[in-house]
Amino acid sequence: MPIATVNPANGETLKTYEPMGEEELERRLQLAAATFRTYRAISFVDRARLLLRAADLLDEDRREIGRVMTTEMGKPIKQAWAEAAKCAKSMRWYAEHAETLLADEEPAEADVRDSGASRVRVRYRPLGPVLAVMPWNFPLWQVIRFAAPALMAGNVGLLKHASNVPQTALYLEDLFHRAGFTEGCFQTLLIGSGAVDDILRDERVKAATLTGSEPAGRAVASTAGEMVKKTVLELGGSDPYVVMPSADLDRAAGVAVTARVQNNGQSCIAAKRFIVHTDVYDAFAEKFVAGMKALKVGDPLEEDTEVGPLASEQGRDDLEELVDDARRGGAGVLCGGERPDGPGWYYPPTVLAGITREMRIHREEAFGPVATLYRAGDLDEALLIANDSPFGLSSNVWTRDDAEVERFTRDLEAGSVYVNGMTASHPAFPFGGVKRSGYGRELSGHGIREFCNITTVWQGA
Repeated sequence: MPIATVNPANGETLKTYEPMGEEELERRLQLAAATFRTYRAISFVDRARLLLRAADLLDEDRREIGRVMTTEMGKPIKQAWAEAAKCAKSMRWYAEHAETLLADEEPAEADVRDSGASRVRVRYRPLGPVLAVMPWNFPLWQVIRFAAPALMAGNVGLLKHASNVPQTALYLEDLFHRAGFTEGCFQTLLIGSGAVDDILRDERVKAATLTGSEPAGRAVASTAGEMVKKTVLELGGSDPYVVMPSADLDRAAGVAVTARVQNNGQSCIAAKRFIVHTDVYDAFAEKFVAGMKALKVGDPLEEDTEVGPLASEQGRDDLEELVDDARRGGAGVLCGGERPDGPGWYYPPTVLAGITREMRIHREEAFGPVATLYRAGDLDEALLIANDSPFGLSSNVWTRDDAEVERFTRDLEAGSVYVNGMTASHPAFPFGGVKRSGYGRELSGHGIREFCNITTVWQGA
C-alpha cells in the first residue's frame, strides 16, 4: 500500500512519500534506545512541562491539523477540531496525574512483617521503546492516548501510523519535537505494514500497542508472543445498543443516530447493532430512521456536513458487500443502501431490519454509517442478541429500571457499559475490550501502567 494522502472526498492523490530505508530505520532505533536511557531518568515535573507545552501547541494548531485530518481520511471538519481539542485535554490530564498514578505503593504492614522485611515497595518503572501501530480513523486521538501516558511513564515511542495519514503522522513527531522533547522520545516511522514484523523482533523494542483490524492484531500478537514482549490490542467492535420500554425514546433515538454515524460510522466503539424491546420497537425505529434520513451528507470541509465520505474505496466496497449480502438474505432496507453517483467514496446513512444469524453483517463489523435493527421480546433475549458477537468492545443500554441496569452491567460481554448515554473515551476511565476486540487497557491508571515494569522492592532489616 503506498504511503500517500488521497482525498476521500474526490479520490485525488495530494502527496506521496517514499518508505524509510533500512539505514534510516536503524538510525531511529538506535536513537530511541539511546534516548530512553536518559529520558527515563528525568523527573515527572520535567516530563509534565514538556507534555503541557505539546498540548498548548496542539491547541494553537487545532484548525490547521483538523483540516489535514479531514483531507486525509474524510471526517467532518468540526469532528476533526474536536478530536484535536480532546487530545490536548488528555495530555494535560496525564501531565497532572501521572506522578500520582505511578507513585510507589506500600503493602500492608502486617504483610511486610510476615515476609521478614523491614520495608517493601512496589515501583512502576518504564520498559523502553514502545512500538505503536495505529489506524487512520482517529489519526490524532489513537496516537495521543498511547503517547501521553507512555511518555509520562518514561518510555519512548515509535509510531507506525496508517499509510493513508502520513501528514498527520509526521505532524505528531514534529509536535513533540517543537514542545521540547528530545528527538528520540517520539519518532514517526514512514513504513509499510510489511516492515512491522522486523521492527517488533528488534531487541531494542520492548513492547507494542496496536489499534486496528483483527488480522493486524493477530499478526502483531503472534510475533510479540514469539519474542515474549508485552502487547496491548484494541481491535474491532460491533457494539450493541439496547433500548428497553422504560427508556426516554426521543433521547435514545437521537443519541442512536450520533452513536452510529460519528466519524462517518468508522469507529470501533460506534453503536452498530440496535436491539430494541418489542414494546417500543416500532416507535424507536420510526424516530431512528427519520434521524438517519435527515443527516446532511457532503463535503467534510463544510462545517454543516454531518457525514462525509468513507476513508477509502476498499472500505466502501467492503461495506457495500455487507449490505448486499444482508439484502440477499431477506433484510429490509429502511433507508439508504444505495451507493450515490459522483466522485468520492460516499455511502448514505443506512438502516437494515430483519437481520438473521446467517447474514455476514450479524457477525462482522460494519465500518461505515450502516445500522442493523433487532427486535427483542424481553431482557433475556436482548442479552442473547447483544452477546451473540465475536466482539466485546463497548455497549449501550437505555433503561430507567435499576434492576435492568444491574442485570445488563453484570451480563453484557464488553469492556464498557454506557447506561442512557453514548460510548465515549475519557482519559480518566479505562478503555479496551474482551473477546476478539482485544486485551489490555488504555487510558486511566490502568493504561499508564500497561507499559511499566511493576517492580517489588524488598528490604531486609
